[in-house]
Amino acid sequence: MADYSTTLFRRLTWEGTVPLEIRVDSKELPANSNRGLECYYIQAPRVSYLPLIVPEIRQYLMDVVFDEIAAKGLKEEEWWFESEEGTLLKWHWPIGVIYDNHTISTSIRSPPVPSTSSATPMRLILHLAAPPNDKLFLSSTIDSCKQAFMNQLKEADFIRWGNTRRMTSLRMADQDALWEGIREHSFDEYWRVASKLMPSTGPPTRPTSPPVGSSLSRPMSADGNVPDRDGAYSVRSVPVRMYLPDGPVLQELAPPLLEDGIPNTVSQFLSTHLPLLFPPRPPPPPPSRLNPNPQAPQVPELAYALVQGVVSPPDAELAWLGACLAGADGWLNICIGIIRR
Repeated sequence: MADYSTTLFRRLTWEGTVPLEIRVDSKELPANSNRGLECYYIQAPRVSYLPLIVPEIRQYLMDVVFDEIAAKGLKEEEWWFESEEGTLLKWHWPIGVIYDNHTISTSIRSPPVPSTSSATPMRLILHLAAPPNDKLFLSSTIDSCKQAFMNQLKEADFIRWGNTRRMTSLRMADQDALWEGIREHSFDEYWRVASKLMPSTGPPTRPTSPPVGSSLSRPMSADGNVPDRDGAYSVRSVPVRMYLPDGPVLQELAPPLLEDGIPNTVSQFLSTHLPLLFPPRPPPPPPSRLNPNPQAPQVPELAYALVQGVVSPPDAELAWLGACLAGADGWLNICIGIIRR
């Protein structure tokens, strides 16, 4: 059973939404469509996927926009999305990642605007035919999205535990329940099963003087002897992906603990793998009579890490983030933003 704090952050992550404005490409609207109402707004769950909101969009378009006769010839499996700027949107990316990555990319290309308390809708263009399947890598059907989701879960399971036994040992009904939880946006149904895959979040207990030759690769339990094998700090690696603005998606090994047994943090991880954006902080100079308590020099802030739409503190521990703020597919998605001066 997860503690109250863990459940709270997991539910906050689950209930997060992003605003989307969906407009049908004007050149593809069927004849006699109502061109004054072709725009649809939705608060989409961050943990969901574009194919799962298509039925709601289709229902609106059929009821309000499309001419009934012309609409019968439309095939939902040929629909696809791109951003207002012309960026093709991936079916297998969580909607929250699509939104965060787009928001960061837009902020880099556009002049800064005063911040507001409300999020700006991401404008999507819906195309009704000729999907570029060679670039989408996945058809728009819900079944294809489910298969991709399950594969992501298995990959995250392997990276986290070193094998996929937790995932493959689930009954087929439980595996289906994971997807149905996403599809129906049911926190309880999803986490009833996902709790068997995800680690617990108890803090690591590090002995002050470890025995010679002992390993701190796994945290010790309260008695100082038995490792908490299901804990977030005992996993082999945290499944992490870094999304660069208008750039590639990077995947690197992210151990929960460093070699000295100290928890790995966002700052440490990013400065190791993206040192040009997150310069490592040099150690403080040796103390002297004039400066007995020297401080480490400051480093310029060039970029920031966005996790589930929230700027992550540099000292946030990867193990905790991976257990509490990971996506429904088990991955901790970090979108990298650039600080504009």
